[in-house]
Amino acid sequence: MPHIPGKSVKGGLVEYGPGGYSSGHTHAKSAFIYATVLEGSIRSQIDDGPVTVYKAGQSFSEQPGDRHRVSANGSKTKPAKLLAVFVVDTNETELTMPFGD
Repeated sequence: MPHIPGKSVKGGLVEYGPGGYSSGHTHAKSAFIYATVLEGSIRSQIDDGPVTVYKAGQSFSEQPGDRHRVSANGSKTKPAKLLAVFVVDTNETELTMPFGD
């Protein structure tokens, strides 16, 4: 991001098979994340907020320091995909870390 020294944009495609999920996790301390569901539906819970289901075409965001407690396919029979775009400090190398609570 040439107009914001020290920041970069990085993207990741997350694919869940039917019934698939990720363990609870957090992201790089500097990361702001904007996620868009590309296919299927995604169940998501950020911090202690409600568990929300997002369908293809819908988006959500995560603030620096948020804990992503639920990240799962909303369907037991169909795949799901989301695109996560990170705005993060350029020197951050590890974007996703599990937590155990």
